[in-house]
Amino acid sequence: MFGLLLRLVLSALALVLIAKIVPGIQTSFGAALFAAIIIGLINVCLRPLLLLISLPLTLITFGLFAFVINAVLFALAAWLSPGFTVHGFRAALVGSILYAISGAVIQLITDRMEDRSIVVAAV
Repeated sequence: MFGLLLRLVLSALALVLIAKIVPGIQTSFGAALFAAIIIGLINVCLRPLLLLISLPLTLITFGLFAFVINAVLFALAAWLSPGFTVHGFRAALVGSILYAISGAVIQLITDRMEDRSIVVAAV
């Protein structure tokens, strides 16, 4: 449970940082916290379906269309989250790429923390 809350807070912090870096994205920490939940739900529910439906186009474009889907879902999360705004496709594309990178780093960090806690608990 702690790991999930830590990932949520770190994802919200990543969204705040992305908003500082990418022109066209604005948010506060509270809005980013809610947006991180919305992005997680969208990625669990809608993303697999959209990737499956668009598989032929994704294959034709050698996977690049997946970036378009990620940008659209990132913009959808902004539309559903009050206080989290994304202006334009370019901001959504860059924001979704940076958020995916930050998510991979967060996953790596939290997985290593959990591995260490298992080792400490075993000793």
